[in-house]
Amino acid sequence: MENIIQALQETLQVLYRKAIDADTALDALQREQKGKFQAIFPEQSGFSTQAKRFGPYVEEVATEWNTLQEKDEETVKQQLPALVQKLEQLLTTINQFQASLRK
Repeated sequence: MENIIQALQETLQVLYRKAIDADTALDALQREQKGKFQAIFPEQSGFSTQAKRFGPYVEEVATEWNTLQEKDEETVKQQLPALVQKLEQLLTTINQFQASLRK
């Protein structure tokens, strides 16, 4: 379990840095009148956050992770898959967005 905790902490740190870069790029696109959308993820994505930037989604996942660490091990095992799925969605979407900027 200790390895999982450390891996998640590292992933959240990477995700945070990527989100800052992606949000900066989104700000630049918006200044150019591009990137008009309501939210990054649709309502049914599993996130309770609805935002035009990645930061609030990362914040949601970090808050859930901090709350989850205070729970007993059985609860962690039950709720961890949903948290990991959100992390995967965020990482995939940020990576796709950054790749599209390079084109």
